[in-house]
Amino acid sequence: MRVILAEDSALLRDGLRRLLVDEGYTVVDAVGDGAALVESVAEHLPDLVVADVRMPPNHTDEGLRAALEIRRRWPSIGVLMLSQYVEQRYAVELLTGHGTRVGYLLKDRVADVGEFLEALARVGAGGTAFDPEVVRQLLRRTTHTDPLTRLTGREKDVLDAMAQGHNNASIAVRLHVSQSAVEKHVRSIFDKLGLADADGYSRRVLAVLRYLGE
Repeated sequence: MRVILAEDSALLRDGLRRLLVDEGYTVVDAVGDGAALVESVAEHLPDLVVADVRMPPNHTDEGLRAALEIRRRWPSIGVLMLSQYVEQRYAVELLTGHGTRVGYLLKDRVADVGEFLEALARVGAGGTAFDPEVVRQLLRRTTHTDPLTRLTGREKDVLDAMAQGHNNASIAVRLHVSQSAVEKHVRSIFDKLGLADADGYSRRVLAVLRYLGE
């Protein structure tokens, strides 16, 4: 799988490159700013992009805006964003744009190599990977809407795990309940939120994230 890295810290950029190469990925380029990232994607058309949210020249949201442009121009390319914080405005736009092959992790999560590699593999396979804190903040962002207030505590737990990209079997293990119980909660969540039925876990997550972005 061909990857482009975008990170302004040369030390972290080199560390990520070595890690991915050791794991069998082909790193076709590694750049240090958002403009260079878009140019590199246009040249190499990779399978995946791993990018920091904050990059030169202003160190605000250049990486995230570059990712949005990549998603608009090349929607089949997977994008995994890394950040020290949750940039809610552009994060919602990124996560609700296409819904698949996208992830958003806080940099603390990258310190757990296994968790980072799992998220990268999930995005590369066409799924999603969202940091639990990202999901919690986006959920809090929409607590003013009536449908969310109708969910039970357990349904909110299931929704939180769904939005992170977990399937029913994984949610059952995380919440220590049966898979049939999870399936019941999922059906109830979609009923209460007024979301159309979706076959396949990534389409289900897309529906949830689109709701969160409204």
